[in-house]
Amino acid sequence: MRQTGKLDYLEMPASGGSIDSVKAFYARAFSWSFTDYGAGYSAFNEGIDGGFDGAPEAIQKPLPVLYSDDLEATLATIEEAGGKIVRPIFSFPGGRRFHFTDPAGNELAVWSET
Repeated sequence: MRQTGKLDYLEMPASGGSIDSVKAFYARAFSWSFTDYGAGYSAFNEGIDGGFDGAPEAIQKPLPVLYSDDLEATLATIEEAGGKIVRPIFSFPGGRRFHFTDPAGNELAVWSET
């Protein structure tokens, strides 16, 4: 069951290699399986849901993704707490999300199904 503020997804870059080589590595090393969403994105469910993003503009570090029942309220709370919104709310297949940095400069995302 998804809960607001809990880690829900881990997105990792694959732009340093090809999606196919990253998938082959994890499949061979850990027997992971994948679901492809186009040529540049492949999802996994291996203890936590996640995916590899092969787009050239993808972030270059792992991206922890939190869940929210109310995206706008969570965005406001993050700003009030001192977080900086680095990518405003946008839609993607499956929902909407935004990115923020914490006071240490770590980038995270928050997503919602609505």
